Amino acid sequence: MGPCVSKPLTKDNDGDAHFSKEKLAASNITLVTDVKKWEEKLSEAEEADKIVLVNFSADWCSPCRDVLPVFRSLAEKHTSLMFLIVDVDELAELSTSWDIKATPTFFFLKNGCELDKLVGANKEELRRRTEERSDKNAKPSNQRKTDDKSKTQEVDQPLSERKMDDKATMQKVDQPSSQRRTDD
Repeated sequence: MGPCVSKPLTKDNDGDAHFSKEKLAASNITLVTDVKKWEEKLSEAEEADKIVLVNFSADWCSPCRDVLPVFRSLAEKHTSLMFLIVDVDELAELSTSWDIKATPTFFFLKNGCELDKLVGANKEELRRRTEERSDKNAKPSNQRKTDDKSKTQEVDQPLSERKMDDKATMQKVDQPSSQRRTDD
């Protein structure tokens, strides 16, 4: 599967088991131990409209252990994403179906489909891509201030479908309030 040490190592830098269920349970990371759990988590993410970051990893993989603290930190920081770890040895068939050739391999998924893939333990690139996906997954406010009186308009709605009250006027939302027309 990729760069690794010659014999299995089961301790990470903190001295804990690499995939310690207790340690993961206290975080935003789920250790996927069977296909049923995989399907449940993807379904849960789809229902919640979340992006999933999957870490295909292995206990014996030194780069996997090296990147795990970064993965944990990202999971704590980016709660709008769902974080999963799949042990390629425990779920070999699932790993093969995702064409895992090296560990670690990270996938960003939305509705079960691949958005992005990162092969290797490039910590900075993992951080960058996670930040990017987290920003896109965050729920933006669908209202913006349109004038000094805090009137709001739905910005996701086409202008032709926006409801207007008697005094409201269609205005370009990103125009400075000092340049907007008011009918007061």
